[in-house]
Amino acid sequence: MPLRDVVSWNGMIAGYMQNGRVEEGRALFERMPQRNVVSWTTIIAGCAQNARMEDACELFKEMPERNVRSWNAMIAGYAQNKQEEEAVGFLVQMLRDGMMPNLFTFPSVLRAVASLEALEFGKQVHGCVLKFGMESDVFVGSSLVTMYAKCGFVDHACRVMETIPKRDMALWNAMVAGFVQNGRMEDARQFFDNLLQRNVVSWTAMIAGYAQNGRCEDALVLFIEMSRTDVKANQSTFASVLRACANLAALDQGKQVHVHINKARFDHDMFVKNALITMYARCGSIEDAKRVFSSMPEPDVVSWNAMIAGYAQHGLAIEALRLFERLLQAGTKPDEITFVGVLSACSHAGLVKEAWYYFNSMLRDHCLTAISEHYACMVDLLGRAGYLEEAKNLIDEMPMEPDVVVWGSLLSACRMHVNVKLGKLAAEHLFELEPGDDSTYVLLSSIYAAAGMWGDVTKVRIMMKNKGVKKKPGCSWIDVKNRVHVFVTGDRSHPETEKIYAKLEKLVDQIQEAGYVPNRNLVLKDVADKEKDHLLYYHSEKLAIAFGLISTPPGKPIRIIKNLRVCVDCHTAIKFIAKIVGKEIVVRDANRFHHFKDGFCSCGDYW
Repeated sequence: MPLRDVVSWNGMIAGYMQNGRVEEGRALFERMPQRNVVSWTTIIAGCAQNARMEDACELFKEMPERNVRSWNAMIAGYAQNKQEEEAVGFLVQMLRDGMMPNLFTFPSVLRAVASLEALEFGKQVHGCVLKFGMESDVFVGSSLVTMYAKCGFVDHACRVMETIPKRDMALWNAMVAGFVQNGRMEDARQFFDNLLQRNVVSWTAMIAGYAQNGRCEDALVLFIEMSRTDVKANQSTFASVLRACANLAALDQGKQVHVHINKARFDHDMFVKNALITMYARCGSIEDAKRVFSSMPEPDVVSWNAMIAGYAQHGLAIEALRLFERLLQAGTKPDEITFVGVLSACSHAGLVKEAWYYFNSMLRDHCLTAISEHYACMVDLLGRAGYLEEAKNLIDEMPMEPDVVVWGSLLSACRMHVNVKLGKLAAEHLFELEPGDDSTYVLLSSIYAAAGMWGDVTKVRIMMKNKGVKKKPGCSWIDVKNRVHVFVTGDRSHPETEKIYAKLEKLVDQIQEAGYVPNRNLVLKDVADKEKDHLLYYHSEKLAIAFGLISTPPGKPIRIIKNLRVCVDCHTAIKFIAKIVGKEIVVRDANRFHHFKDGFCSCGDYW
């Protein structure tokens, strides 16, 4: 250029910064013969966009003159880079310096306040919005709605919305998302249904909300409804619907969503592929998860974590550990979640020595801080392996307060090894942390029963009754022809009850002939042996399997989910059933996957 004015210089600097070439942008800035406030703001905003907030702050201090855009660049930068307290502090400093904020100041500040869930400060910012007369702006209004919703005050968000005369789709979407975040799905659906226009954000907010709030079937139905409109799903939509499939273990529907993903050309998107790995692993098809992972040319740490966790859930500890070594060889830096998967894999396989090696390596070689989940894995591993005192000592050494997962792991191990003393101690801590959780009472009662302490069993039951705690019923479900069928113990509500019970009774006769003997010790009731046998025969997982056998074609695996840990009797019975019917039966219980085939289980009877 024969003549370079300040506008040309500013444009070149902006170009460098937008393309991540920060050093070149800064070098050009240093060479400028003359700079104006736009030059300074451009370089500051560029540093902020590239997560160089220390550089941005340094430049801001050197500015000879500042305007509102300069302040906004700093506030937005801090908010975008998750330095929310600094963003809020800059607003305070801005007002003290007598600089009047504009419509672009408050959305960034409110985003920071929302992340901090700092309601009281959010109310003060709202007061500033009113003071400067910006309450009717839809952009500011949407930010206020989001802030109040994230702070748990969705009714305040509603009142803000009512004050805004012109409401655009972003505002309506913010309101839908606010109800979803607070679990008010009926209100969210009412707002959604009243929308004159819906974009991908509207649909995704509802689908994600259903998936997050346990209404996974509704999420799938809504996704099907969306696919019949002109609105195209995006990465977040697919990730949400895959999460719903994973929660339901709806493998067939997950595969159908995979077809939609391929048609929409998101099959190479890292975010979507990671969701696919998790979906296939949680639906019991670890081979499909492996195929997706293997198709990724450069998996990120989330991809590695998803696959390692998948192997761990399926009890494939050796594969999980080998994959971890491949992660290191690929030059990927493991994070805390990586080691949760690795330690979980060791736990499911009883690899005590290996777990200690990886736990210490995490601290020593990878400079990571152990979090509660790591300790929970180690306590679970040590406890199930019979090292209960070592597990208790590790809890005592934790740098943070042990949570319900840690104490729950110890209590479960005490049930397995009938350790009354430590079991009672773990239960006491759990009663303090979650007094309404029925599993603590059930496990403690089981420990007392196994030890023959029937008087204490009665005391626990009385305690449950006095506190209004009810035992959660065992529940299993199976997806057949895109419909989820749910069963509870002794369930007779299914339309095909007669066929299900006839099939189950036939199976019981067959497995008894093959050597199955009911484990009556699991029935904590003082009833006759015949009644104990019947109580065991009609557990929810057995009913779900019987239905699966009469509803699925020969050769197709049966996949069920159990909301609790599969009991010893059902585990034994299913091994016999799988051998007799010649089918693979996959059970996902509260702890892991069990693949039953030819009379054996993938867990090696260690779960």
